[in-house]
Amino acid sequence: MLLFVSGRCDIPAFYSEWLFQRFKAGFVDVRNPFNPHQISRIALTQDQIDAMIFCTKNPLPILHRLSEIPFPYLFHVTFTPYHQDIESHVLDKKAILEGIVELSKQIGKDRVYVRYDPILLNERYTISYHAQAFEKLCAKLQGKINKIIISFLDMYKNTQKHAPSLHLQELSHAQMLAIGKCLGEIGASYGMQIQTCAEAIDLSSYHIQKGLCVDRKEIEALVGYPLALKEKGVRTQCTCLATVDIGDYNCCSHGCAYCYANYDEDRISQRMMQHDPKSSVLLGHITKEDVVTMRKEAPRQLRLL
Repeated sequence: MLLFVSGRCDIPAFYSEWLFQRFKAGFVDVRNPFNPHQISRIALTQDQIDAMIFCTKNPLPILHRLSEIPFPYLFHVTFTPYHQDIESHVLDKKAILEGIVELSKQIGKDRVYVRYDPILLNERYTISYHAQAFEKLCAKLQGKINKIIISFLDMYKNTQKHAPSLHLQELSHAQMLAIGKCLGEIGASYGMQIQTCAEAIDLSSYHIQKGLCVDRKEIEALVGYPLALKEKGVRTQCTCLATVDIGDYNCCSHGCAYCYANYDEDRISQRMMQHDPKSSVLLGHITKEDVVTMRKEAPRQLRLL
């Protein structure tokens, strides 16, 4: 099993103490987002967990505790060039960059991926703006990471709500090609591998290859053995390995206007106040109405390879 920590909220940034409490307890309970009283209990044991994938905009709160993570892991750190008009409460970008550099020092550049994601356009954030920001990013991280993953803005329900006030443009094919040409050339000049994930457009002529965020070869190299996991992407064009997300929706205070996971902004503060680092679930506690079912994977030595 691959644990995804998390695509629903930023656990490293806001809930890292809870995560380490779960490691000590040896299990974590995850609510079904479509049926909150249905809870999946996951054993955090070597025979159940193959690896962990951390996804965060701010790795700083977890940097001093990496040695306590009991399973193989890698990091995806999202770095965007936007200001508070788009990301109202994201930490200062210089601090995040320093965090990426420190993360690379501690665990190696092969285990740190940067996501320049999503790419959006309006009057302020133009193709020229992205070119300047991307070059600064590559210059800072040259030799510190191997790969940058890019993707273009998807108009999720929450994004559409903010689109008029932010003057967001729905990217045309020609604009995506222009962005790809620009970023691809910059990446190549710094020896950086650039790839897309879950994008239909072909940018290979601009040194940008189609790839996977959760790539079988890379995860198998990380864990040291073949995996019997299926390719089960969560979006169109996605063929990533299947993961199990232990997060929850509407409980991240970064305030990103494009976010798909925070679609009920009025509830975010209230839901985050329900968090107890000692609870087995991310938000609230187990109640008598909840039904807890143990989730099990085949023992590693019995998996079909």
